[in-house]
Amino acid sequence: MMASAPKLWLSAVLLAACAFTAQAEFRGAWISTVHNLDWPSKKGLSVPHQKAELIRILDSAESLGLTDIFFQVRPEGDALYRSSLEPWSRFLTGTQGKDPGYDPLAFCLSEAGKRDIRVHAWLNPYRASVKAGAPLASNHMARRYKSSAYKVGSVVCMDPGAREVQDHVVKVVADLARRYPVAGIHFDDYFYPYPSVGKLPDGKTYERYRSGGGDLSLGDWRRDNVNRLIARSSQAAKEARPGIVFGVSPFGIYTKGQPSTVKAGLDQLNEIYADPLKWMRSGWVDYIAPQLYWKDQSDQCFTELLKWWRSPSINPRGVPVYPGIAAYRMSEQGWPAQEIVRQVALSRTVGSGPSGHVFFRMANLVNNTKGVSTMLKKAGY
Repeated sequence: MMASAPKLWLSAVLLAACAFTAQAEFRGAWISTVHNLDWPSKKGLSVPHQKAELIRILDSAESLGLTDIFFQVRPEGDALYRSSLEPWSRFLTGTQGKDPGYDPLAFCLSEAGKRDIRVHAWLNPYRASVKAGAPLASNHMARRYKSSAYKVGSVVCMDPGAREVQDHVVKVVADLARRYPVAGIHFDDYFYPYPSVGKLPDGKTYERYRSGGGDLSLGDWRRDNVNRLIARSSQAAKEARPGIVFGVSPFGIYTKGQPSTVKAGLDQLNEIYADPLKWMRSGWVDYIAPQLYWKDQSDQCFTELLKWWRSPSINPRGVPVYPGIAAYRMSEQGWPAQEIVRQVALSRTVGSGPSGHVFFRMANLVNNTKGVSTMLKKAGY
C-alpha cells in the first residue's frame, strides 16, 4: 500500500490549486527532467545535491514571480514520484527502477507551496524510452505491454490504438491525481510520433479495429484514439481530485492553412493526429498552452498564431490560451533576450481571454540567459 501525501503540505497546495483562476496573469515554466535538461543536472547526484538544485530552481521562480511550474514527472513511462504502477526514472539515479531515497514530487510540492507556486504534474503519455535499447525495469509499460511497444527511429513509442496502453495511462493519471495534491495534470505534444522520428507500425492494431466492425479511416481512427485518451484522462483526474485542472501543450500550428497567414512545416492534425480544437470545444481541457516557438519575423508569426488560438471563432468556449514562449532559443538559436520580453508583452495584449504564458525551459530563467530574467524584472514582470 502506497503512503498517502504528507499532510504538512496538503492544505497549502490544495488552496493553491483552488486559486487557479484567481491570478490576474498565469506565469508558468516547464521543468524538464528528460535527458536531465533542467533537473537534476545529471544522473546519480546525492539527495542533498538534488534537493539543493530544485530549491535553486524554485527560488528563481519565486524571484521572477512565476505562479505555476510544470514538473516533468513521467518523461518515458517512468516516475519521479513513488508509484506502484511505474518504475523510478533513470534520470534520477542512472538506473531505471532504483529508488532515489526520497520522493522528488513530494519535495517539489512542499517547497513550491512555501513559495505560493502551483505545481502541475507533466506527463508524456506514449513515449516509452528516449533511447531505444536502454535497459527497462521489469514493471515498465514497454515490457508489460510488449506487443504494443514499437521502436520508432531512436526511441520507443507505445501504440495509442492499444486499449491496454490507454487504460494504463489513465490509471497513472488517476493514481497521481489522487495521491498528490498537484494543481493540475499536463500532457505535452508527443502523441503519434513526429514524422522526423519515424512512423508507428500500427497496421495490425488498425486491422483489428476494422475487423471488429470499426469504419473510421486510418487518420480519423488515430485522432479518435488520442481524443479518447484526452477525454478519459481529464475525467479521471477530476474524479480523483475535484478542483484539479487538465491541460495540454500542443504543437503551435493546428494544421496547414490555419491560419492562412503562416506556413506550416508540420501538419499536427494529419501527421501526429492531435486535434486540440476538438479538445477545447468539447470542454476536455481547462487551458491550452500551444508551443509558439517562433518570432514574428518568420513564416510562423507568433502574433498571428496567438490571435488565431485566442479568436472566438476558433475558441468559442473561451478556453484560456497560455502560449509557450521559446526561452531556450536564446541559447540554441541565438535569439536576443529582447524577443522573449517582447513576446511576454504580446501574451498580455493579443487576442481575448485570460492573460498568461509558459516558458520553455526553466533553466534559461534560472541561468538568466543573456540577462533575460533581469530584463523581465526591469520591464515590470
